Amino acid sequence: MKPKDEEKLKKIVQATYTLVQQRGLSALTMAEIARAAGIATSTLYIYFDSKQALLDALYQQAKTATFDRLIANGAPDMALKARIRRIWLNMLENRLNNPAEIVFMEQYTSSQFLSAANRELGGRLSAFFSDILIGGQAEETLKPVALPFLTAIFAGSVQETARLMRQNVLPDDEASRATGFLLCWDAIKA
Repeated sequence: MKPKDEEKLKKIVQATYTLVQQRGLSALTMAEIARAAGIATSTLYIYFDSKQALLDALYQQAKTATFDRLIANGAPDMALKARIRRIWLNMLENRLNNPAEIVFMEQYTSSQFLSAANRELGGRLSAFFSDILIGGQAEETLKPVALPFLTAIFAGSVQETARLMRQNVLPDDEASRATGFLLCWDAIKA
């Protein structure tokens, strides 16, 4: 069997992300993806035997890459505020640099295509951050509220800061990043 071409695979991934960002996940077809990637539909089926297999593989790849980006330079021995700041800044950077990938993951996790295996993967990777927040609550540094509230404030502040920067409402500079994190920290600290 001929090995799969990495360049074609990259084009398939990019075409899928772009089409999802433009049209949404539900309307996506294998023929459209192949056309946008510049390959024959039959070639696409060599790489992925179904739309479900394609979406599952792309989510696994995107979720794992995102997780690796979020934890970069965030050593477990860092002080809690510094560690949370590092994750916040990494998450902001990820949203700014990978918008199509983010849109894909958000649509996939809200769709009927979300597989049990990928639901479990998302939960396992999210548990890493939840454990940090729970530890912060245990040491009475973070507010003693239901974890989904802390997560929503954290993720929401990153999402809105990225949106404001992409729309040039806020400059993408150190001052805006510092202010965005400080407002988030003030909202979650005890």
